[in-house]
Amino acid sequence: MLSDADIDKAANDLHQAEIDRRQIDPITLTHPNMTMDEAYAIQKQWVDRKVSDGRRVIGYKIGLTSRAMQNTMKIDQPDYGVLLDDMVFEDGADIETARFSDPRIEVELAFVLKDRLEGEHVTMFDVLNATDYVVPALELISARSHRVHPETGYTRKIFDTIADNAANAGIVMGGRPIRPQEMDLRWCGALCYVNGVLEETGLAAGVLNHPANGICWVAKRFAPHGIALEPGQVILSGSFIRPIIVKAGDTVHADYGPLGGISCHFV
Repeated sequence: MLSDADIDKAANDLHQAEIDRRQIDPITLTHPNMTMDEAYAIQKQWVDRKVSDGRRVIGYKIGLTSRAMQNTMKIDQPDYGVLLDDMVFEDGADIETARFSDPRIEVELAFVLKDRLEGEHVTMFDVLNATDYVVPALELISARSHRVHPETGYTRKIFDTIADNAANAGIVMGGRPIRPQEMDLRWCGALCYVNGVLEETGLAAGVLNHPANGICWVAKRFAPHGIALEPGQVILSGSFIRPIIVKAGDTVHADYGPLGGISCHFV
């Protein structure tokens, strides 16, 4: 069991790792019995520190929404992280690669809410009714702790990822926003190119069978804590491709067909 001092130290270490742009040891390497609740406590402590430094919460990301990723990570549910205002990049932006540790890109749909969502009984239909529009999005993920420890070969666990704000680092939104009833969102697909080479394809149905189900899950997860999803917040519903490693010099373009495209360039 982690003490309050352990949680505080872990949050501070992750915060400093991001500032210094260096990776630290996975927390579970030191605390192998860390629980999911303790991992989220570390995440909250870190996010609270960022907010106290002037950052603003703009929404949430949902990860590990595919069965394949859940099986890989040996977990039976998604995870979540917090989106902050300094994580937003414009479509077509030049992104400084050195800001991030082991950066990767994922293809998603972002739900922008117009109504409040809360409670343990939120349904997919509640989510669709509460959504102002859905828009293509790229998520940039970063690992403030080593995915694989360079000296021991230890692989970080899901709780390390949760503590690391679910590896959250950036978001690029673009393409054509649509109302959620304009199409069957399960069939929203994307082709993801890196430097003109098609690296990954996917359908949004890969996200819990419907991307709105990810928003249901996080609303229910928050319910016991009295937390709601608020109007204007952006909710990343989960990736429907594997994470793609990116480096300086790479140009990423995601083609969503009728929903347009998004791009960014890493410098």
